[in-house]
Amino acid sequence: MPGVDALEPSDIDRFVEALLFIADGPAALEDLAKALEVEIEQIEQSVSRLTEAMTDRGLHIIRTGSKVQMVTSPDACAAVERYLGVSESAKLSPAALETLAIIAYRQPITRAQIDSIRGVNSDGVIRTLMAKSLIAPVGRLAQAGRPVLLGTTVEFLQYFGIRSLDELPDLPELPDLSEDDLEATA
Repeated sequence: MPGVDALEPSDIDRFVEALLFIADGPAALEDLAKALEVEIEQIEQSVSRLTEAMTDRGLHIIRTGSKVQMVTSPDACAAVERYLGVSESAKLSPAALETLAIIAYRQPITRAQIDSIRGVNSDGVIRTLMAKSLIAPVGRLAQAGRPVLLGTTVEFLQYFGIRSLDELPDLPELPDLSEDDLEATA
């Protein structure tokens, strides 16, 4: 590989694309910078260029915080699923989708808060979503009992073919809960 001074932006783009292609999960920007012996800012610029260049391609790049990953684009998912023989059992139930939507829009959120919004016990659905790595514990609520707070994962973004939570559509149907309501259901 050429020395740091010899790397042009197009070289960095090619190398970042190759590293993201072979990575088995999200890659930290810092790790990419170390591997290419460049500054993180150069990696961020490269990721921006690649993201824009891949808009109409079969692969996209998603960024979550300081990590990036190459994923299948949403419009290619059906073809990939057919090729891989993904079964209907891999699909999410209506209850799982409802729970996942609540978590995505209200995160971080506790199980009790989810149950309050849904009106039913969500323990089984939450276990299923955790087993599929679509949600994960993201902390604890700072109040009595310190209940676990749940949030979405990079796998959630991949599953729905989005790059960030900012791409979620607005859902006015979800009731706004006041701080008092949230504390009472935690």
